This record gives sequence, structure tokens and C-alpha cells, in this order.
Amino acid sequence: MTTQTLPTRKALDWHRIGAWAVIAVALAVTIFPFLWMLRTALSSNHSLASNSANLLPADFSWGAFKRVFGMQTTEEAIAEGGSGAAIDFWLYLRNSILFSTVTTAGQVLFSAMAAYAFARLRWPGRDAVFSVFLATMMIPGIFTALPNFLMVKNLGLLNTFAGLTLPYLFMSAFAIFFLRQFLLSMSREVEEAAMLDGAKHGRIFFQIVLPNAAAPVATLALLTFIGQWNEYFWPLLVGNDESIRVLTVGLSVFKSQSPQGAPDWSGLMAATIVAAVPILILFLAFGKKVVNSIGFSGIK
Repeated sequence: MTTQTLPTRKALDWHRIGAWAVIAVALAVTIFPFLWMLRTALSSNHSLASNSANLLPADFSWGAFKRVFGMQTTEEAIAEGGSGAAIDFWLYLRNSILFSTVTTAGQVLFSAMAAYAFARLRWPGRDAVFSVFLATMMIPGIFTALPNFLMVKNLGLLNTFAGLTLPYLFMSAFAIFFLRQFLLSMSREVEEAAMLDGAKHGRIFFQIVLPNAAAPVATLALLTFIGQWNEYFWPLLVGNDESIRVLTVGLSVFKSQSPQGAPDWSGLMAATIVAAVPILILFLAFGKKVVNSIGFSGIK
């Protein structure tokens, strides 16, 4: 006669439960500001003060988004609790896209070329020059703002798109370091074979190195674009003219232009949400590539 043993209950893994609890708390803390922005954007300015503790929209309204997209007159905006200030959202959005795209393309291209020179070419003082580039990463950007401003001013490029993009158009120390580390892990066999066939460095770089480094280049491009999209101080410093004002500066100006004394918080949050949409789309599309490229896996 056989005896049947009852299955034992699996002990709770408190370490795993604790880890998931920490992740849940961190996720909630991260998402809550975005939910609060959305709640404010969908609220009426008249009702925000009296319903400040409510997590749901106060007197639900699409008026803030209409003001952002220029679908309301000044009288209608004031009637719905807006400040009456104007924001040329589409102009600022176009300027931000142009500024971020041009500077990203320039930084990625020139940084990739410099990284190739540091990783593949042998020339006197290479390591010393690379060390100098790395040392510049420790210099705060605010220290270089005044020299750059004086240079742009002396060139007569204030309030121009060229002056806006010039300091960011070329290489950066982080981008060079990022791509150089990946290139050092790449096999040289294909490049050496191309050299034996008479290929020059320019052809090797554009036809062999760049295609094989597509993943880290895309990662760098995404990170650079996000950084440029969020840039505020430099565009504010050199771009007082509305025709070249980027979105971050435009939102700040919109907040300060309050004829009735109180900022249009609903309109400001609605504009901020719309401004964040392109970055969210890019990250959702290429976020996995970014994570996979951080490890510098190289060519297998």
C-alpha cells in the first residue's frame, strides 16, 4: 500500500516581493508627475484652486489643448480661465525640431569620425589628445556659455539659426568616448581586407564602420536628440527673436506672459504634454535598441 504525499507549499520569496514593491513605488513616483500634468491640462483654470487635492480633472475641459493649438480666440481663452497670452506653438515646435535634428546630425557625424580616428588611426599624441577630450567632460557647461556667447556675438550671429546651432554642431567628448569604446571592440578583419584591396580610410569609415556601428550610432543619436530637445539656457541666451525661439523657451515665455496676474496652468501643462510627445514616441520606438547598445556588444 503506497502513501501519497501532499505537495508542500512553496515558501514566499520575500526578497523578490520586496524587489517588486520597490519597483512599484519607483514606477508610481515616476509616473505621478505626468498624470498630474494631464489632470491639470484637462481641468478648467477656474476650478483648479478650489479642487487642488482632487486627482481627477477639475471641471473637465479640452480648452487648454485648444489654446495650445491656436483654436481659441483671446476672449474665449480668458472666458475659460486662460491668461489671454499667446503661444505660437507650431512655430516653436518647428524651431525645436530643426534645432534638435541639425545639431544631432552634426554631433553624431563628427563624433563618429573623431572616434574612428582615436580607435583606428595611429598618430603622434593620440592618447594625450583623447585624454584632453575626456577632461572636458568635467567642465560644467555654464563655464563655456559666456565664451560661446561672445564668439557668436562677435560673428554677428545673435538671433540667427546659425548662432543657435553652432556650439552644438560639432563633436562632444561623451559622444566620442561612447563610439570609441564600441569601435575598439569591433573586429579589424574586414577593414584590413578592404585596405588590401586599396580602400582608403574615408571609404572604410562610411561603407564598413558606420553600417556595422548602426546600433550605437542610433543610440547616440537618440540620446543627443533628447538632450537638444530639452536644451533651454543657450537658446534663451542667443535667441530673443520669436522667429527662432524653441519650444522650451516658448513655454517659459508663455508662463511669464500673464496679463491677469496668474499663469495659465492648464494651457502650460497642455503645451508641456504635447511637447513631450515626440520624445516619448522616439523612446518607445528605439528604447530597446538603446538598452541593447549600452553593453557595447560589438560584432559577433
